[in-house]
Amino acid sequence: MNKDHSAIVIPTHRQARNGLESIVEKAADNAGISRAAMIRLLDSPSPGLSARLFAAARRQRNRHFGNRVFLYGFLYISTHCSNRCRFCFYRKANTRAIRYRKTPAEIAVSARQLARSGVHLIDLTAGEDPNYYTDDGNGFAAVIDTVQSIRADTGLPVMVSVGVVPDTVLDRLATAGADWYACYQETHNRQLFDQLRVGQRFEARCRSKVAAKAKGMLVEEGLLCGVGETSRDLVDSFDAMSRLGADQVRVMTFVPQAGTPMKDQPPSSSLRERIAIALMRLAFPGLLIPASLDVDGLAGLRRRLEAGANVVTSLVPPGQGLAGVAQSALDIEDGRRSVDGIAHVLRTCGLQPATADQYRNWIAERKRFACFHDRRVAPAC
Repeated sequence: MNKDHSAIVIPTHRQARNGLESIVEKAADNAGISRAAMIRLLDSPSPGLSARLFAAARRQRNRHFGNRVFLYGFLYISTHCSNRCRFCFYRKANTRAIRYRKTPAEIAVSARQLARSGVHLIDLTAGEDPNYYTDDGNGFAAVIDTVQSIRADTGLPVMVSVGVVPDTVLDRLATAGADWYACYQETHNRQLFDQLRVGQRFEARCRSKVAAKAKGMLVEEGLLCGVGETSRDLVDSFDAMSRLGADQVRVMTFVPQAGTPMKDQPPSSSLRERIAIALMRLAFPGLLIPASLDVDGLAGLRRRLEAGANVVTSLVPPGQGLAGVAQSALDIEDGRRSVDGIAHVLRTCGLQPATADQYRNWIAERKRFACFHDRRVAPAC
C-alpha cells in the first residue's frame, strides 16, 4: 500500500529559528517560556536570537523593577572549610589557599565601610568552617553574634552563606535578624553533584533551604555553568528552584582554580551563563537575579545586566583583605568593585541603584507574599 507522506513537514533551520524568535517575543510581554524552548535556546545560542532573548529579559525586568538595581556588599569571614568540593579554591586539601578567620572587629569595620558606600545588604560568606560545626552547634555563636551586630550597627539586611547548618542554628539566625539564607546546590543532577561536592549529601543541602523557608527566611539558590552540565540539567534546576520557592536565583560560570582537581578544565564562555540569566528572568520575572563580579569583574557586569540581572553582588571594599572565591583579587584593590566603581556601568545600561528603603520594601513584600500564601514548600530535589 502506498502511503501519502505529504503531511509530514520537517522544519528548516530558518523555520525553527523563527519559531524560537516568536516564542521569545511572546515571553517578553507574557512571562513564562517552555522547557523545550529553554533547552533549544541554551543549545543553539545564535547572536541574533541571543540578543532578542536578552531584550525580552530586560523588558520583564523593567516591568517588575523599573530601572532600579540592588547592591550587595560581600564579606568573606572565614576561608577554612572541611569540605572537598572539586571546584572550590578553599577546599580543605588546597594548600595554596590563604586561610583566615576575620575577627568581629575586622568584620565590623568592613560592614560599616560597605554600609557607608551605599550597599543594600551585607552578605556574610564562609566555608563550612570546622570551628562552627561543633556537635552542639554552639560554634555558630560567633556568626549569630555577627549578624546581630551588623544589623544593629548598619541597619542593613543580612544574608548568611556558611554551608548546610542545623535547623536549630537556622532558628537562631532568623531570631538574630538574618533575612536571607544562601546555600547553592550548583546542580540538581545528582551524579554531577556527587562529582562536584565530594562526600556531601544532596538531600541534606536541599532540606536546609526548605527548613530556612519554613522559618521565615528568604532563600537564594545558585547554579554553576561549565562543569559538565547539560542544557536539560540547567532547566531541571530551574524547575527545582520553582518548587523550592526560591526568592533569589543565580547562575555563575565556573572559573578553574589553582590547587583543585578541576584546575586544568578549560574555562567556559560567559554566554551560557548570560542565556541562563535571561531564561531565569523570563521564568521568574519578579525574583532577584544577581550579576556577580566574581567571574569577570567589572568587565563582565554590563553583559550580565543586559541579560536581565537586577542585583550586583560581590561588591568588596578595598584594603580589607576580604577575598572572593572565583577571582580573589579581580578589580578589588583598585576600588573598581565598589558602589562608586560600578556607577558608570549602571548609567550606560540605563540603570541606577535602588534606595535602601526600596530594597527593604521588596524584602517585606516578599515575606508577606510567602506568609499570605501559606506556602508549603515542596521538596526541591
